[in-house]
Amino acid sequence: MRIYFDNAATTPVSEDVFETMLPFLKNNYGNPSSSHQEGRTTRAALERARKQVAQGINATTAEILFTSGGTEANNTAIKCAVRDLKVKRIISSQVEHSCVYNSVGRFARESDITIEYVNLLPTGKADLEHLEELLANSDKKTLVSLMHANNEVGTLNPIHEIGELCAKYDAYFHTDTVQTIGHIPLDVKTLKAHFLSGSGHKLHGPKGIGFLYVRKSNQIDAYIDGGGQERQMRSGTENIAGIVGLGEAVDVAVNRIDTHCKKIDGLRKYFIEQIKLNFPTAHFNGDYEGDYLFTVLNVGFETNLPVGMLLFKLDLMGVAASGGSACNSGAVTGSRVLSILGVPSHYKSVRFSFSEMNTIEEVDYTIEQLKRILN
Repeated sequence: MRIYFDNAATTPVSEDVFETMLPFLKNNYGNPSSSHQEGRTTRAALERARKQVAQGINATTAEILFTSGGTEANNTAIKCAVRDLKVKRIISSQVEHSCVYNSVGRFARESDITIEYVNLLPTGKADLEHLEELLANSDKKTLVSLMHANNEVGTLNPIHEIGELCAKYDAYFHTDTVQTIGHIPLDVKTLKAHFLSGSGHKLHGPKGIGFLYVRKSNQIDAYIDGGGQERQMRSGTENIAGIVGLGEAVDVAVNRIDTHCKKIDGLRKYFIEQIKLNFPTAHFNGDYEGDYLFTVLNVGFETNLPVGMLLFKLDLMGVAASGGSACNSGAVTGSRVLSILGVPSHYKSVRFSFSEMNTIEEVDYTIEQLKRILN
């Protein structure tokens, strides 16, 4: 028996997405830049997927740029904002995903770009009062890069309010929505973001594909040079199977947000109840009962077991969970995010993350295995 509670790391490809991708892995193999029928077939599929993604966030198709994933999308937004939009200052946070945190850190080490970090509330949410102070204290052209949902603890940032502050002080706003696309409604017509990043494999789509929303008023040049694909903005022959899978995954998820939110949130609340009942000293990290992403629950247990051993024992008992971001090579070592949030070291924290494929019975089984390990 295997139970998969690591959906924030990646999700299984859904049957709908698999069936949509299959023809483009077998028969429809044409290069979309070719003018013959095979090329035109794949070009039509590519643009249909672009429309699905655009509709999923209420953008225009001209504002959607396909990438190899969320990491490339975030790198493109940040580095092109500096290069092409003449950004001289970046405001971010110390609990961003590593691809943002390290991109910003590179500018801090290797350039004269001013880097500032917004203060965080104890839950990991950006302190909006401090953000406004930072925005008001300089007339340098500024990019604010703050994620929608923290990938480790699930705390949600108030991105609409952040967008309003950026508009007030004429700053660019980039938000990483890799964890929330398809789970929480996003509308770029009301969200004052200049860049928004998404990925396929967090919502039952394939790995190796993502997108970047670039507001049409932003004039950025190619991040990857070559043959001029993706409207001269991202060269390289497009990953057609991945793109059509991403389009289908976004379309299905957006149209089922209400039903799958209700199911997964109910499962998460049941898990919290069982943790409180069976492990009264457990500590919940992040804004777990306030502004939270319903697919993520981060729990600290009082135990002498190293977190790596705790995860190993869970794995032996058939439960897949995580100690932090799976995008870090040392995912079972100490978490930068939890350290910054001040989680006491004697708590060994595990991230359980859910999808609509999970069940109450799986929660019950996991609780029983945790009791065996910890008690």
